[in-house]
Amino acid sequence: MSKFPFTVGALYLTNPPGYNENPFASSHSLDTNPFEDPAPSQADAARLESIRQREADLERRQRELDQREQQLKHHGKNNWPFFFPLIYHDISVEIPEASRPLITRLYQLWLVLLGTLILNLIACIFILIAGSSDGGRDVGAAIGYVFIISITSFLLWYRPIYNGYMKEQALYYYFYFFFCGFHLLFSVYMIIGVPSTGSAGLIQTIQMFANHHWVAAILGLVSTVGWSLQGLGNAYYYRQIYAHHTAAGHTMEKAKTELASHGAKAYFTRG
Repeated sequence: MSKFPFTVGALYLTNPPGYNENPFASSHSLDTNPFEDPAPSQADAARLESIRQREADLERRQRELDQREQQLKHHGKNNWPFFFPLIYHDISVEIPEASRPLITRLYQLWLVLLGTLILNLIACIFILIAGSSDGGRDVGAAIGYVFIISITSFLLWYRPIYNGYMKEQALYYYFYFFFCGFHLLFSVYMIIGVPSTGSAGLIQTIQMFANHHWVAAILGLVSTVGWSLQGLGNAYYYRQIYAHHTAAGHTMEKAKTELASHGAKAYFTRG
């Protein structure tokens, strides 16, 4: 008699074909094994991708903040205008990369406006020299425009949209739409060039050409082109900014909430 009580046949019956040492492994049955790791679904993959994108965005924002901090340490808080710094202004540091070209164009249009105001004043001086009966009033108004329009345009429509793209807050956009709308109407008014209004626009320019006052006429023409260029440019970007504002979901209710939370003073500062 064999020492071992089990025979080969008994072992065969104990471990039949298809035997798997893992009692929790999946079989070909229709039942789901609760102990197996489920295969990742499309929803899980999308969620993981969203988390990765969010982490990448946070890292990018952190780099931008570090860059801004280094910029502030290097240049100080105020750097504009360069001859008497009153505010901090740096498109490459404060504006998100995707929006920098637009804000740069708006700043360039503001510079065109500033140059046009100075040219308009010079043209009005030559219109006065040419013997215009309204020349004195034109020069007086043109001097006022150089100081008033340059400052108010920067503070009331350029700076708000600069801050709007920097902070993505609704109230900045409404400031911009309101005051830039007035600026567009003012540009049309200056293009027309009614005598005694301080504009060397079309009417004044045509009169100077008709009376053969060539210097005044040419300066008036250049001034009219400047008003037209910055007006058309601002009108183009006005539409583009409105489309961005709508796509971003900014509403008047958001603007009211922001105003109540931050106060009006926040909209004239960088904080």
